[in-house]
Amino acid sequence: MPTSDSSASGSRRSRTASKPRGRGVRTVLSLEQQLARLNRDLEEEISKHHSPARKGSPAAPASSLTQTFFELVAELEKISSSERADEFGLDPEFEELIAPFFVFLYRKWWRVDVEGVDNVPSSGPALLVANHSGAMFPWDGAMLKVALRLDHPAARELRPLIENLAFRMPFVGSFMTRAGGVRACPENATRLLQCGEVVAVFPEGVRGMGKSFAERYHLQRFGRGGFVSICLRTAAPLVPVAIIGAEEIHPLLATWKWPARILGLPYVPITPTFPWLGALGLVPLPTKWTIRFGEPMDLSARYGANRADDPVLIDRISADVQERIQEMVDEMLKERRSVFF
Repeated sequence: MPTSDSSASGSRRSRTASKPRGRGVRTVLSLEQQLARLNRDLEEEISKHHSPARKGSPAAPASSLTQTFFELVAELEKISSSERADEFGLDPEFEELIAPFFVFLYRKWWRVDVEGVDNVPSSGPALLVANHSGAMFPWDGAMLKVALRLDHPAARELRPLIENLAFRMPFVGSFMTRAGGVRACPENATRLLQCGEVVAVFPEGVRGMGKSFAERYHLQRFGRGGFVSICLRTAAPLVPVAIIGAEEIHPLLATWKWPARILGLPYVPITPTFPWLGALGLVPLPTKWTIRFGEPMDLSARYGANRADDPVLIDRISADVQERIQEMVDEMLKERRSVFF
């Protein structure tokens, strides 16, 4: 939250007065300064959106993006579900409240570039199939959602499918559902597409989020290809999507097994910043992202809806889609100048 000029200058004087000892302390202080600057950008974004929950509320001091995020979480917990929520749980008022935070991440923190967004139809159903990463939180799904809202000519609403794992974690499942996510299952995906929605699926699943840093951008096997059957049955076009930049925000060095078993998680990540820096280690690195939408594939017109239960065909198409996305990812990595710029 915004800080007064006097308190900000006092904070700067105190940091200058106490000379940091060692490179590690200087690094942390430098990161804190960057977070404070970006926190001011976040406040500007919130004021632009005129969030109703912020109107008339007194400004509270903040020193980092982490503090701002947890303050936002505390505020969201106080908000009851909107009566306008749809049958899948999307809460328009809740979505409007959190929008500035995610727009800030999209525009300022990760500076996302979008290519080929016109390949997503302006109306009617579409199934987006993307590579997955994130290590701690599915930020890629969130940024994909923001990309369609901000950069698509028709400002399409995206309904990402969420792994069941999220619903075993306190707050996370509820947060994602109210923001537009839907529990992943063929029935939900089919109903959404039949209603003309844009749906996103990440066939790598938890395996994609748990890739080590050495395995980054090597797509894991696409499960059983359920998304192919859904496209064939609903006649929805399949749009392959490649995302780069997300696999470096939390470089996964190793996983911690026994705390994961206690918490009911597949793993607890160990990164260069977590758990060493505590809550600060949860802040994702400000990498440079690119999202590329490939040419849509009309599977139903090519193969027919009656082939939706053909396991050989399903497996072949699933492998073809994975190969296409891998080629897009490899091409984008060759074009990338830097991880951070």
